[in-house]
Amino acid sequence: MTDEIAYMTATQVIKAYADKDLSPVEVTGAALDRIEKHNGKVNAFCFLAAEEAIAAAHASEERWSRGEPLGLMDGVPTSIKDLNYVKGWPTGRGSLTTEGDPVADVDAPLVSRFRESGAVLLGKTTTPEYGWKGVTDSPLTGITRNPWDLQKTPGGSSGGASAALASGMGQLAQGSDGGGSIRIPCGFSGLPGLKPSYGRVPVYPASPFGTLSHVGPMARSVEDLALMLNVMSLPDSRDWLALPWLDQDWNQGINGGVEGLRIAWSPNLGYADVDPEIARIVAEAVSVFSELGANVEACDPGFDDPTPIFCTLWWAGCVSATENMTEEQKANLEPALQGVIQEGGDIGLKQYLNATMARAALGQVMNHFHDEYHLLVTPTLAVPAFDAGQLDPAGDDDPLRWLRWTPFSYPFNMTGQPAVTVPCGFTDDGLPVGLQIVGPMHRDDLVLKAARAFEAVRPQNMRPLITD
Repeated sequence: MTDEIAYMTATQVIKAYADKDLSPVEVTGAALDRIEKHNGKVNAFCFLAAEEAIAAAHASEERWSRGEPLGLMDGVPTSIKDLNYVKGWPTGRGSLTTEGDPVADVDAPLVSRFRESGAVLLGKTTTPEYGWKGVTDSPLTGITRNPWDLQKTPGGSSGGASAALASGMGQLAQGSDGGGSIRIPCGFSGLPGLKPSYGRVPVYPASPFGTLSHVGPMARSVEDLALMLNVMSLPDSRDWLALPWLDQDWNQGINGGVEGLRIAWSPNLGYADVDPEIARIVAEAVSVFSELGANVEACDPGFDDPTPIFCTLWWAGCVSATENMTEEQKANLEPALQGVIQEGGDIGLKQYLNATMARAALGQVMNHFHDEYHLLVTPTLAVPAFDAGQLDPAGDDDPLRWLRWTPFSYPFNMTGQPAVTVPCGFTDDGLPVGLQIVGPMHRDDLVLKAARAFEAVRPQNMRPLITD
C-alpha cells in the first residue's frame, strides 16, 4: 500500500486528504520510505530534510483535520532542485567549489510560495555542476540514474527531480530549464514537465544564464503541473523581470480539448537528426490530435539551426556563473565545464551582441509562425536515454555534443515561449519517449490544455520497476 500511495498524483492525494481517506503523514511517510529504499540506486536526493518534512506533515494533518488547508499544495511532498535557495539548507550546485559556503539565509520565491501553500519540502535533488549540461552527474554528487534503466541517464539538468518523481519519491518537483533542463529529464523519465513563458515564475537570485533560464513544475500529471504553476507564479517583488501576475487558475479550462486548433507538426525542425524509433513513436502519437478534432499539418517553423547562437549565450553564462571563483576553485570544476569557460572567455562583446540580435530574430520568426498556428508539436528529444555518466550517446566529451541530441528544447529557451513535454510511448527497450508542445508567448494555458487532451486519451504506465 505504501508504494501505491507514493505513486499517487498530487491531485489525488489532495482529494484523499479532503475525503479523510489519507493523511499528509501517511503520504510523506510513503515518499520517505521510497527514498530510503531506492535513493542509493538512483541518486536523486543530495540533501534530505526528513525530520523537517515529518514535522510539516503533522502540521498539515492538523490543518486538514480542521478542514482548513493552508493552500493548494498543503501536505504534498515536494522537492527542490539544488540550484535554489532554501533557508537553512546548503546549496551545493553539484560543485566542489561550494564547499564551505554558508547555508542559505533566505528562501527563493518559489520556495516561499510552497511554504505559504503548506507543501511538505522533502529535500534537494541533484543537478550537474551549476546546471550547465543536459545530463545529471557532477563532481559533488556523482552520477544520477534513470529509474527505468539504472544504466541510463535521467537527463538533466533537473535529473535528480525527474529520477525522484519516477521513483515515487514525492508527488511534485521543482525544476529549472535554461536549454531544456525540465523537458529533457521529463522526456527521458516518462513525466510531464512545463517550461513556462519566461517571467511567469519569479526568480531570485537572478540566473547567471540570464533570460535563457526558466523555472517550472515537474509532476506525474498535467493537472499537477497546473496546480504547481498556480502556486509558483504568485508575485514576488525580488524579480524585476517577472510578468504581471494573472489571477488565474491554470487548471481552469484544462479539459477543454483541442478541437479546431491549428497545430503544426515538425518531426525535425527542418534540420535535426532524429533516431528512427523516436521519430516513428512520436509521429504516431501526433495523430491523436487529429482524432481529437485539431487541424494538424506537417510544417517546420522556418528557422535555421540556432546552435551557434545558443552556444554563444550559454557559454557566456557559464563564464558568468564562475567569474568570482579563485583559480584553485576553477581547477576543481569538471574538465568539460572548464573547457566551456575557456571558450566562453574568448567571446567578445560584438559576438555576444550579434547573438542577442539573432535571438531576437528567432523570436520574431516564432511570433509570425504562431499567427498561423496555435501550437507547434515536436519530439521532446532526438534520442532515447543513453548510458549514464556520458555527455552524449557516443560517449564523446565534446560539450557541443549534448546540443545535438536536444535540438528541440533550447530554441524555445531563446524565444521564451511556453513548452511542455508529455510521455507518449516507449522504445522497444522500454525507455520512455516524450512529445513536446510549444505555444505562443504567454499562452501557458494553451500548451497545458493540449498536453492534458493528449494525456487523457493516451495515459501511460509511468511506474518503472527499479532493479539493482
